[in-house]
Amino acid sequence: MGRQPVTYIPIGIIHSGHRLRDKTPIQPIFAQEFCGRAEIHAEFADGLRDIEAFSHIYLVFHIHQADPARLIVKPFLQDKEHGVFATRAPCRPNPIGLSIVELIKREGNALHFRGCDILDGTPLLDIKPYTKRFDCVATTHNGWHDQVDEKTARQRGKRADQGEAP
Repeated sequence: MGRQPVTYIPIGIIHSGHRLRDKTPIQPIFAQEFCGRAEIHAEFADGLRDIEAFSHIYLVFHIHQADPARLIVKPFLQDKEHGVFATRAPCRPNPIGLSIVELIKREGNALHFRGCDILDGTPLLDIKPYTKRFDCVATTHNGWHDQVDEKTARQRGKRADQGEAP
């Protein structure tokens, strides 16, 4: 089987106060004070049934403002190069983003959430519930992340002047 293009249709759009890439927090853990809203297109709204029973959800999105793909990158936590697949850098061959966010509430076809590290206007590809039964895994090693202290991670992940909450 050869490489063939894969096409996705966005199920919605993400709204946030983040307008500039270089001022947006990196990873939801560093964006807990920022809220966002996922507006689901009407034809997909029935798929939201029972989502409000979960405290956290995965948002799968297209990183529409990613730089061109690179296979070797310097991640935000280190000044050392790594393979892109050993990082969460957005400049990937397929710029797909994944964030675990806290679901605050559902209003019709809109999901309000906390932990927004996503730019305003980002196309939403999918939503999945986070559940500790399947998703909470105790790791034994975390690659090069084990070399980065918590203070450095927070400083680099939060960034200054991160934008405003919507």
